[in-house]
Formats: sequence, structure tokens, C-alpha cells
Amino acid sequence: MNTLMVEGNVKISAIEYCLGERKETGLDLKKDNPDWRVEDIEKKTGITTRWIAPDSTTAVDLACNACEKIFNKINKDKIDTLLFVTQSPDYFLPSSSCIIQDRVSLKTTTKCFDINLGCSGFVYALSMAVAYIKSGFSENVLIVCADTYSKYIDKNDRTNRPIFSDAASATVLSKSTYNTIGPFEFGTDGSGGEKLIVKDGASRAGYLCKKTPPSLHMDGASVFMFTMSTIPVSVNKLLDNYKISRKKIDMYIFHQASKVVLDTLQRSLKIPDNKMYANINRIGNTVSSSIPIALKDADDQSVISNNELILISGFGVGLSWGACLLTWNKLL
Repeated sequence: MNTLMVEGNVKISAIEYCLGERKETGLDLKKDNPDWRVEDIEKKTGITTRWIAPDSTTAVDLACNACEKIFNKINKDKIDTLLFVTQSPDYFLPSSSCIIQDRVSLKTTTKCFDINLGCSGFVYALSMAVAYIKSGFSENVLIVCADTYSKYIDKNDRTNRPIFSDAASATVLSKSTYNTIGPFEFGTDGSGGEKLIVKDGASRAGYLCKKTPPSLHMDGASVFMFTMSTIPVSVNKLLDNYKISRKKIDMYIFHQASKVVLDTLQRSLKIPDNKMYANINRIGNTVSSSIPIALKDADDQSVISNNELILISGFGVGLSWGACLLTWNKLL
């Protein structure tokens, strides 16, 4: 595991998001799967509502919607870099970020590229954006996260369907008069790659011969064990390496994986209830967007305030993880 301290005057200026159009509840699950004990599933996942994009709506479509929302607060002409985090690209090529640049009319001088990461992706993109601004390479970076996992999930998939929502988020980072982001801590264990994977649809599976849609496979027990053995260590390493007292952390915002994951992390790290934020019950697991959506909701609800110290942690597909500290400032 590598810990990175990126110093510099950078802040999160604004966050916006959009969800899949169709609201899905336990009644929908029960209708398609009468034998499912939906009450037990919801008790374990903590998710009562998911948001599903129409078949014709892609991650790029959701991403563009989130961008248009944030452009009501940020002048798009000031954006000089676009980082797009997705594992639901429209095409193998070109990069989805290039498509987004054109569709939302960003300048042709905008630097654009995709980041193929899942639940840890926002933290990785955040570190890149901070480094770009600190180095003088960029001044205003737009991080867009979007995934439509529902397209990889069969309606009878009891493991994945009750968990995942389709969503996109847009986050703008800008220069600041004081540093608000960092340090960071990262790690990767590719030996667990097949624990959370879409095997079909790309070169390794011989995609030209496949007639069935790609399907998401998740070994839930293994991913849970990975999370519990890795994330508390990651959080403690981040705090210990920089001699930051746990008492100074005002709020913990983890990737919104499931209630059982969040509850177990909270117990393991001995986090008080008033310092643990969750919105998974009404949003679902939105993959790379889960942390920025939670930050936006927490800010809107005044759960987090100016100058409070926030610890965020993302983990999942890869297997990959990342954590960092944010000194919060009210969003636009």
C-alpha cells in the first residue's frame, strides 16, 4: 500500500449528480422473483430504492446530464481538464471522455481521458486532479463518474440486482487560497480481480462470438472479506502515517457498498454513529459515484460544515482501494 501526500491549494468547488430515471423498490424485485424474501434482502443491504436507466440510456448520457447541472454553477469555459471514471463505456474506442467533451461543448483545448476503475475510482481521480492543479498543468478539473451496472445484471440475479443503481456525478476542483485535499492512501491487489468481474464482451472472452449480453459476477463473500481485511488497515495507515488523531475526524464517508459492509467497518474502526454518513437506503450502490453523491447530500443536509475534517474511502473492483482526507468547504 502506498501513501501519497499531495500538498497545494486545491478545493472541491461544486458537485452535482443525476440518477437513473426509473425508481425500483422491493415490490419490483418481488414481482419478478416471487420466491425472494425481499424483507431479508433489504435488511442486509440497507437498500430500499434503486435507480435504473432506460435501455437506451448509457453512462455517457447520464454523465452529460450531470455535467449540464454543474454548468449552472461553474462556467464550462473555465474547465481545462476532464477525467471520466467509468466501467460502462459506450464503446471500446474512442474514449468516452472525448464524446462527453463534444456533447457538452467543452473547449477543444480540454485535456480528456478515461479512468477504468470502479468503487475506488473517485479517490484516484481526485488525486490526479489535485496533482494536475498543483503542478500548474490544470486550473479547473472536471471529474465525472458514471456507471450503468444494470446493463450487466439479469433481473433474476439475487446477488447484484438488489444492490446497484445507475448514476453519474460531476465534481469540479479548482485552485484555492488554502489546501483542502490530502493526504491520500492507495492500494491494489489484482489477484482478486475475478471476484468482481464482467468476463464477457471484451477481447479475452472472444467478444465477436458472443451473443449473450455481458454479465456481472460478484463473489460477495470474498469481496466482503477483502473489504474487512484491507479497509480498516488502509484508514489506520492514512491517519497514523500523518499523525492525525481519530478524534479530529468529523465525518467518515465510505463507498456506499451495502449496509452490512458499512456497519462492519463502523464497528471495526469504532466510529461513533454521529461520525458515520450513509445514504445508501434511498440511493443504492452507484459504484464510482457513491462518494461524490454522499458528499453532495451531506453538504446539502448540513451534516458536514466548513473546516470540518472528512475521511473518504473507496474500495472494490480490481481489487482496488483509496482513501484521503478533505478539509471541507461549503459547495457552490
